[in-house]
Amino acid sequence: MGQFICINPNINTTTQQLDGCQPNNVAKVRCLVAPDIHCDGLGVNRTFWKEVPCKYTNGYSYDVSLILSILLGMFGADRFYLGYPGIGLLKLCTLGGFFLFQLVDIVLIVSGNLGPADGSNFIIPFYGQGSQRMAFTANRTYLKPPPPEL
Repeated sequence: MGQFICINPNINTTTQQLDGCQPNNVAKVRCLVAPDIHCDGLGVNRTFWKEVPCKYTNGYSYDVSLILSILLGMFGADRFYLGYPGIGLLKLCTLGGFFLFQLVDIVLIVSGNLGPADGSNFIIPFYGQGSQRMAFTANRTYLKPPPPEL
Protein backbone atom coordinates (compact mmCIF):
# COMPACT_ATOMS: atom_id res chain seq x y z
CA MET A 1 0.00 0.00 0.00
CA GLY A 2 1.41 3.40 -0.95
CA GLN A 3 4.30 1.91 -2.92
CA PHE A 4 2.87 2.87 -6.29
CA ILE A 5 0.25 5.13 -7.83
CA CYS A 6 -1.79 4.37 -10.91
CA ILE A 7 -1.56 7.13 -13.49
CA ASN A 8 -4.94 8.60 -14.52
CA PRO A 9 -6.95 5.47 -15.25
CA ASN A 10 -9.48 6.29 -17.95
CA ILE A 11 -13.09 5.72 -16.90
CA ASN A 12 -15.70 5.21 -19.61
CA THR A 13 -18.52 7.67 -18.85
CA THR A 14 -21.20 5.40 -20.33
CA THR A 15 -20.32 2.17 -18.54
CA GLN A 16 -18.56 3.81 -15.54
CA GLN A 17 -15.88 1.12 -15.78
CA LEU A 18 -12.21 1.28 -16.70
CA ASP A 19 -11.47 1.56 -20.41
CA GLY A 20 -10.15 -1.73 -21.68
CA CYS A 21 -12.17 -3.88 -19.28
CA GLN A 22 -12.00 -7.45 -20.60
CA PRO A 23 -14.63 -10.22 -20.42
CA ASN A 24 -12.62 -11.80 -17.59
CA ASN A 25 -13.44 -8.65 -15.51
CA VAL A 26 -9.86 -7.34 -15.47
CA ALA A 27 -8.39 -4.14 -16.93
CA LYS A 28 -4.73 -3.15 -17.21
CA VAL A 29 -3.74 0.22 -15.75
CA ARG A 30 -0.35 1.95 -16.01
CA CYS A 31 1.18 2.56 -12.57
CA LEU A 32 4.24 4.42 -11.30
CA VAL A 33 6.50 3.24 -8.47
CA ALA A 34 6.80 5.60 -5.45
CA PRO A 35 10.01 7.72 -5.39
CA ASP A 36 11.90 5.91 -2.61
CA ILE A 37 10.99 2.37 -3.69
CA HIS A 38 13.48 0.43 -5.84
CA CYS A 39 12.18 -2.40 -8.01
CA ASP A 40 14.36 -4.79 -9.95
CA GLY A 41 13.53 -5.11 -13.63
CA LEU A 42 11.76 -1.77 -14.12
CA GLY A 43 14.85 0.17 -15.17
CA VAL A 44 14.75 3.93 -15.54
CA ASN A 45 11.11 4.05 -16.61
CA ARG A 46 9.71 3.05 -13.15
CA THR A 47 6.26 2.30 -14.63
CA PHE A 48 4.48 -1.02 -14.92
CA TRP A 49 1.07 -2.41 -15.88
CA LYS A 50 -1.20 -3.61 -13.08
CA GLU A 51 -4.32 -5.70 -13.52
CA VAL A 52 -7.26 -4.26 -11.59
CA PRO A 53 -10.79 -5.67 -11.25
CA CYS A 54 -13.66 -4.15 -13.22
CA LYS A 55 -17.13 -5.16 -14.35
CA TYR A 56 -17.24 -6.00 -18.05
CA THR A 57 -20.27 -4.63 -19.87
CA ASN A 58 -21.33 -5.39 -23.41
CA GLY A 59 -23.86 -2.63 -24.00
CA TYR A 60 -26.90 -4.02 -22.19
CA SER A 61 -28.64 -1.39 -20.08
CA TYR A 62 -30.40 -2.21 -16.82
CA ASP A 63 -32.98 0.54 -17.41
CA VAL A 64 -33.84 -0.64 -20.91
CA SER A 65 -34.23 -4.27 -19.86
CA LEU A 66 -36.45 -3.35 -16.90
CA ILE A 67 -38.66 -1.03 -18.99
CA LEU A 68 -38.96 -3.66 -21.72
CA SER A 69 -39.90 -6.25 -19.11
CA ILE A 70 -42.58 -4.04 -17.58
CA LEU A 71 -44.09 -2.69 -20.80
CA LEU A 72 -43.46 -5.42 -23.38
CA GLY A 73 -42.57 -8.42 -21.25
CA MET A 74 -45.74 -10.24 -22.27
CA PHE A 75 -44.33 -10.32 -25.82
CA GLY A 76 -40.86 -11.46 -24.74
CA ALA A 77 -39.13 -8.22 -25.72
CA ASP A 78 -37.00 -8.27 -22.56
CA ARG A 79 -35.72 -11.79 -23.25
CA PHE A 80 -35.00 -10.98 -26.91
CA TYR A 81 -33.07 -7.88 -25.79
CA LEU A 82 -31.01 -9.84 -23.26
CA GLY A 83 -30.12 -12.54 -25.79
CA TYR A 84 -32.53 -15.34 -24.86
CA PRO A 85 -34.52 -15.79 -28.12
CA GLY A 86 -35.98 -19.20 -27.19
CA ILE A 87 -37.62 -17.98 -24.00
CA GLY A 88 -38.59 -14.75 -25.77
CA LEU A 89 -40.41 -16.75 -28.43
CA LEU A 90 -42.15 -18.84 -25.74
CA LYS A 91 -43.30 -15.66 -23.98
CA LEU A 92 -44.47 -14.22 -27.30
CA CYS A 93 -46.56 -17.30 -28.13
CA THR A 94 -48.13 -17.60 -24.66
CA LEU A 95 -48.61 -13.88 -23.97
CA GLY A 96 -45.93 -13.92 -21.31
CA GLY A 97 -47.06 -17.26 -19.90
CA PHE A 98 -50.44 -15.64 -19.26
CA PHE A 99 -48.55 -12.73 -17.64
CA LEU A 100 -46.94 -15.03 -15.07
CA PHE A 101 -43.55 -15.20 -16.87
CA GLN A 102 -43.66 -11.43 -17.27
CA LEU A 103 -44.03 -10.94 -13.52
CA VAL A 104 -41.28 -13.50 -12.80
CA ASP A 105 -38.90 -11.77 -15.23
CA ILE A 106 -39.53 -8.36 -13.63
CA VAL A 107 -38.63 -9.81 -10.23
CA LEU A 108 -35.55 -11.58 -11.67
CA ILE A 109 -34.23 -8.40 -13.34
CA VAL A 110 -34.83 -6.23 -10.27
CA SER A 111 -33.16 -8.77 -7.97
CA GLY A 112 -30.15 -9.10 -10.29
CA ASN A 113 -30.67 -12.78 -11.05
CA LEU A 114 -31.40 -12.25 -14.75
CA GLY A 115 -28.73 -10.58 -16.84
CA PRO A 116 -27.41 -10.65 -20.40
CA ALA A 117 -26.97 -14.09 -21.94
CA ASP A 118 -23.30 -13.43 -22.76
CA GLY A 119 -22.43 -13.22 -19.05
CA SER A 120 -21.57 -9.51 -19.09
CA ASN A 121 -22.84 -7.00 -16.54
CA PHE A 122 -25.54 -4.39 -17.04
CA ILE A 123 -24.73 -0.75 -17.64
CA ILE A 124 -26.28 0.84 -14.55
CA PRO A 125 -26.71 4.63 -14.81
CA PHE A 126 -25.62 5.75 -11.35
CA TYR A 127 -22.38 6.21 -9.51
CA GLY A 128 -21.61 4.32 -6.37
CA GLN A 129 -21.07 0.84 -5.11
CA GLY A 130 -22.58 -1.94 -7.17
CA SER A 131 -23.93 -5.14 -5.74
CA GLN A 132 -22.25 -8.52 -5.97
CA ARG A 133 -23.69 -11.97 -5.42
CA MET A 134 -22.65 -13.48 -2.11
CA ALA A 135 -22.82 -17.02 -0.82
CA PHE A 136 -22.86 -18.15 2.78
CA THR A 137 -21.80 -21.32 4.55
CA ALA A 138 -21.77 -22.08 8.26
CA ASN A 139 -18.26 -20.71 8.71
CA ARG A 140 -17.65 -18.13 5.98
CA THR A 141 -19.06 -15.63 3.51
CA TYR A 142 -17.62 -15.35 0.00
CA LEU A 143 -18.25 -13.81 -3.41
CA LYS A 144 -20.15 -16.13 -5.69
CA PRO A 145 -18.23 -16.90 -8.91
CA PRO A 146 -19.77 -15.70 -12.19
CA PRO A 147 -21.81 -18.22 -14.19
CA PRO A 148 -19.79 -20.35 -16.64
CA GLU A 149 -19.52 -19.32 -20.27
CA LEU A 150 -21.80 -21.25 -22.65
